[in-house]
Amino acid sequence: MGKVYIVGAGPGDPELITVKGLRCIQQADVILYDRLVNKELLAHAKPDAELIYCGKLPNYHIMQQETINACLVKHARQGKTVTRLKGGDPFVFGRGAEEAEALHRHGVSFEVVPGITAGIAAPAYAGIPVTHRDAGASFAIVTGHRREGSEEETKWESLAKGIDTLAIYMGVANLPYICAQLLKHGKSEQTPVALVEWGTTVSQRTVTGTLGTIVTIAQKEDVQNPSMIVVGEVVRYRERVQWFEETLRQNYMSEVL
Repeated sequence: MGKVYIVGAGPGDPELITVKGLRCIQQADVILYDRLVNKELLAHAKPDAELIYCGKLPNYHIMQQETINACLVKHARQGKTVTRLKGGDPFVFGRGAEEAEALHRHGVSFEVVPGITAGIAAPAYAGIPVTHRDAGASFAIVTGHRREGSEEETKWESLAKGIDTLAIYMGVANLPYICAQLLKHGKSEQTPVALVEWGTTVSQRTVTGTLGTIVTIAQKEDVQNPSMIVVGEVVRYRERVQWFEETLRQNYMSEVL
């Protein structure tokens, strides 16, 4: 029997992989990787390693989750070392726990290797601290998928009234709904909002506004997934703390000149 390593590849910048995560890539016989994994990381795989793409787009999956689970079990039962490479952290909206449960049911040995999640890294690369002793004492990681019902209403009320900073994943398509819910439950229209598109990569772009304006701004700027939505007073620190996009601009100007 082989072993499966469920590895967080980080948010996009290949240098944000952990030391242990990189070792799992280097030693794997089989690597199953997702759409948002930086392909540069695959260059560290063994020459004879089998690379299997498991990419998922919104509303379209190359490989269904049940198929991925079965594939992990199959290769491990063949005595192989398998690395399941997932963007960000495998247990933060990454279905890593579902895969771990499937491996457990089939008696397959596994380890989980945490990764840097986009909810912290993308804001940091945009110059936004998710906590700050003057503006953010609490921080929540939230899915932006819409669900109808009273439970959903209760969730948004709690988030609006009880949390200083929100990092919202997979929410661009539902941005009008998200803003409406936060406003409905007490957030001010002047609450700062940032959208960080392709965070930590050379394609990173950050768009800012407020709860009252960000929907219009996002439509005008044609913001697309993957994007992280950051809501809270900490967004104001971007004016003084942003560094990554400025570095990209400087590098671009150096190359042009």
